[in-house]
Amino acid sequence: MSKRSFIVVGSTGSVGTQALDVLRGHRDEHRIVGLAAGSQLDLLADQALTFGVPVIGLTTPPAGGEAEVRARLSEMAARRGIADPVEVIHLGDTAAEAVAGLDADMILNAITGAAGLGTTLAALAQGTDVALANKESLIIGGSIVLDAARATGARLIPVDSEHSAIAQALRAGTHGEVSKLIITASGGPFRGMTRDALRRVSPAQALNHPTWSMGSMITINSATLVNKGLEVIEAHLLFDIDFDHIEVVVHPQSHIHSMVEFSDASTIAQISPPDMRLPISYALGTEDDGTTKRLSSGAVANNWGQPMHWSFEPVNHLAFPALGLSIDAGRKGRSYPAVLNAANEVFVAAFIAGDIPFTGIDKGLARALAAHEPAAAHTVDTVLAADAWAREFAHTDVAEQTAAQKPARDSARDSARNSAHDSAGNGGRA
Repeated sequence: MSKRSFIVVGSTGSVGTQALDVLRGHRDEHRIVGLAAGSQLDLLADQALTFGVPVIGLTTPPAGGEAEVRARLSEMAARRGIADPVEVIHLGDTAAEAVAGLDADMILNAITGAAGLGTTLAALAQGTDVALANKESLIIGGSIVLDAARATGARLIPVDSEHSAIAQALRAGTHGEVSKLIITASGGPFRGMTRDALRRVSPAQALNHPTWSMGSMITINSATLVNKGLEVIEAHLLFDIDFDHIEVVVHPQSHIHSMVEFSDASTIAQISPPDMRLPISYALGTEDDGTTKRLSSGAVANNWGQPMHWSFEPVNHLAFPALGLSIDAGRKGRSYPAVLNAANEVFVAAFIAGDIPFTGIDKGLARALAAHEPAAAHTVDTVLAADAWAREFAHTDVAEQTAAQKPARDSARDSARNSAHDSAGNGGRA
């Protein structure tokens, strides 16, 4: 039996490393022909040596360039007593796209953000099925990505737990029998909080997700519910279901990942522990004919002999307006999703840095989307131009938000100083 060939782009990130964990247990059936990462040379080199990968890429290479990469590979291979398997090294901004253009049965695109668009398009142009962990490339590309897939017959296979769940549930009926999709949301770390309370939450609190272990960007997006809005757009594009027939419901326990309601009033749910290796393994198990061979994931199944409680509740749109803003951007289409995604990346980074409050994220998004004027055509160039415009707008907005907060911060600092002075003046007794 011939082995199926895989490429993993974003191999040193959370999803990439988990994908390799899954494939590690199936090396008799699968081989990895290409890996690409950002700047983590040592981890990438370790992966290449472990899996015998002939082609690698680094988008942010070390100062010593290819010579430094070669030296590191040789050193690590000698320490293991094995030969260096790497034949080709791609470096620089186009490294991921170059690796994505290799001949393979499937590529897992696990790059974060809009940077993944070129990689997705390069793989689709090659006719390679794309296991899409990089939802942003589909969301901002929209019809561009769908048309590229149709042109070569390549498939877009969801990796997000919610969309993997929908894909599995959809097998219970036909497209015409679907009444609606129900996407579940954990509610993040701030579920139940008021809008006023959200103004005072810290980055550390926002990064403490109650059920999932993820990167900082997606964890903050989960807290604001921007991520859920992006998932609604992705579901609309992947499954060709109108926005009016996609619903978001809060399910704090994160065991029911999504549901499909059919026209006969029955609902099919996909249930599993909150472990990303499950949707990753399901995607990687997709065969050339579209059927899926379930691969062992290494995840631990639910213990049905133990008492458990699952609950559902509606989204509080007043406290979390970013969900509605995101869905509205999806409805408008064209370059609005690109603006949403790019501006959000800037605002999230500013919040993590302490430059704006948590609620400054959705306020900034609202201003960016209101100010955007989309181009008449929807092309890669106009998408990238909208992305650049949104980032510039967001940086300016962050500066304005920071300046507006300065008097309040100065006042709070002066008050704290006066309080400390008064306390010292009476012997430390308040």
